[in-house]
Amino acid sequence: MASIVAVLLVVAAAVQAFPSISTRQSITALTTSQIDQFTTYTYYASAGYCTNTQTLAWDCGTNCNANPGFKPVASGGNGDSVQYWFVGYDPNLDTVIVSHQGTNPSEILPLITDADFFLTNLDSALFPGISSDIEVHNGFGDAQASTATDVLAAVESAMSTYGTKSVTMVGHSLGAAITLLDSVYLPLWLPAGTTFTTIGYGLPRVGNQAFANYVDANVHLTHINNEEDPIPICPVHPAGEVHIKDSGEWAACPGQDNPSTQCIVGDVPEIWDGDESDHDGPYNGVEMGC
Repeated sequence: MASIVAVLLVVAAAVQAFPSISTRQSITALTTSQIDQFTTYTYYASAGYCTNTQTLAWDCGTNCNANPGFKPVASGGNGDSVQYWFVGYDPNLDTVIVSHQGTNPSEILPLITDADFFLTNLDSALFPGISSDIEVHNGFGDAQASTATDVLAAVESAMSTYGTKSVTMVGHSLGAAITLLDSVYLPLWLPAGTTFTTIGYGLPRVGNQAFANYVDANVHLTHINNEEDPIPICPVHPAGEVHIKDSGEWAACPGQDNPSTQCIVGDVPEIWDGDESDHDGPYNGVEMGC
């Protein structure tokens, strides 16, 4: 766990070092060893696509075999009206893992570009004390709310069973959106001293500017975008972007929606400039799906 934290701190340092529009163009290339540190989490995100039965038994083929020591605690969802999810413990990393199922780009692209979607306040029963200035995509908010209390109970159980104070949340596509909302939700309910890390892949826009600012101030987030994936280009995104370029280089892009052509917003200025086939990967050789 310490190694991935070190990598995430590289991304965070870039964000803090280049806060202004005029200076945030400086891009940091990740080393091969830094890129490889994400692979464990990539497989956990990919396993989110597997059925709740498969993940509870930790029998889901390549995705499960990549992390053979994982200890599943709970799983849920039906893969239809409620996205699959699972919670468990990774003894090598000494952290609770929370993963949510994503969806394919042909289903999520209309959702994020649909003029009928609206921004709404977070449910005060789930998110007590969160400012009313913060608004999120209604569809993403509903998806997170449908599993929130079950996920919280599973995380509490895992932390108690395995004596850890670390929680790592992962997800791809819609799963990344749900995971980001979990990253705001869970710290409101878990004990002080708990550490949280969030790693999302192909993260769509989740909320308004106030939401992005809240995430920057309170969430330890890295979101990884692959080549010309059109899903992540709609603003506003929190900081913490890592963009996989056509060359295969991974670039840490400081700031919110960095306009550099080495980052997703600059590389894919319009939806039609994107390639939906990039959404599922590969992310350092890992294609999302079960």
